Amino acid sequence: MWKAVSLEDWMENRVSELSSVRPVVEEIIARVGSGGDRALLELTRRYDGVDAESILVGEEEVEAAYHAVSDKVIANLIEADARISRFHELQKPKELWLEEVEPGVVLGVRNTPLDRIGAYIPGGRAAYASTALMCTIPARVAGVRSICCCSPPPISPMTLVAMDIAGVDEVYAVGGAQAIAAMALGTESIRPVQKIVGPGNIYVTMAKMLLRDRAEIDFPAGPSEIVVLADDSARPEFIAADILAQAEHDPRAASLLVTTDPGLPGQVGLHLETGIRDSERGEILEKAMENTGYLVAASMEHAVETVNRAAAEHLSLQVADPMGVLHGIRNAGAVFLGSYSAVACGDYASGTNHVLPTAGYAQVYSGLDVQHFCKRTTVQLITRDGLERMGDTIEAIAEAEGLDAHARSVRIRRQSS
Repeated sequence: MWKAVSLEDWMENRVSELSSVRPVVEEIIARVGSGGDRALLELTRRYDGVDAESILVGEEEVEAAYHAVSDKVIANLIEADARISRFHELQKPKELWLEEVEPGVVLGVRNTPLDRIGAYIPGGRAAYASTALMCTIPARVAGVRSICCCSPPPISPMTLVAMDIAGVDEVYAVGGAQAIAAMALGTESIRPVQKIVGPGNIYVTMAKMLLRDRAEIDFPAGPSEIVVLADDSARPEFIAADILAQAEHDPRAASLLVTTDPGLPGQVGLHLETGIRDSERGEILEKAMENTGYLVAASMEHAVETVNRAAAEHLSLQVADPMGVLHGIRNAGAVFLGSYSAVACGDYASGTNHVLPTAGYAQVYSGLDVQHFCKRTTVQLITRDGLERMGDTIEAIAEAEGLDAHARSVRIRRQSS
């Protein structure tokens, strides 16, 4: 139901109750930890209704997937891979930089990729070949040596093709919290990973949070959401199209229009009604409309502050001066400037990443990028002259802190012949 909402109510409705599934997820993690592959096969049978003998996806299955996907789709997946790779190559940090900050003192940073990562690729309501590209291309660009993917069975042929195009090393047909547990803890078939990335349902998110002491994660990522900031220059049919594009992902997807034009919500509502009526995913859209609404702001300044508080996954600025408004935006997973920057461009092929923080986490987390797959190590080279320049400062602070050995480790060098 398209309706006026308060920001507080909209924000509250998009928060997942992770605690409600914690006992179930803890049980799944324990089963995988003790039962390994056998537990994965049992849980796959229970939750996915698939009776498999192995979780590993073999080369023959990947080859069969290519035959099941049209040449046109394959060509466009290759094109998307190239576009996403191009943007992420721009993010690639220098392997090592060094700077002499004063005579005898050289400081720098060395960037090294992680050795092995795991990506969770959702299944179920749609084939998420694009998510396979988004999760793994940044890792490949970063130089990660080993990339594995887990996805609920049966895995869509298009998703398998996308994984192959992206250069994934291993694919496992296992989903849910059990997949996260397998990648974090390891089983007979799946070697443990250092980091797990990718979106998923509430069970997947809970498992990622519980297993952070075994494998780092990207960030909590829940149902899709969009906030559109619009003024009287916006086209209502474009706004409605963007809202429906995100709402069709999930019945729990959340959408909000923030506008300075009191007449705009009514026009958008009419286009939403038409779009839902004509959609093949109308049932999902109808449900998602329960988490959708609009808010009329008294001024553009108030509107900007509102969207900053919302900290949305996707923020679309459909205003006359999007670049001017952008300077006031502090919190958003990804920003789309102007009426023709459809959010779907970022979902598929402009090159930016669509794996983004949701539920307000954009206040503190950044979307998936190359840096997520790198470690930064500081480096310093200090000569005797450089040590002499800072020696008094080091010794004085160390002694004031009562750490005499620290002070002596510098003093002994300064006094040596």
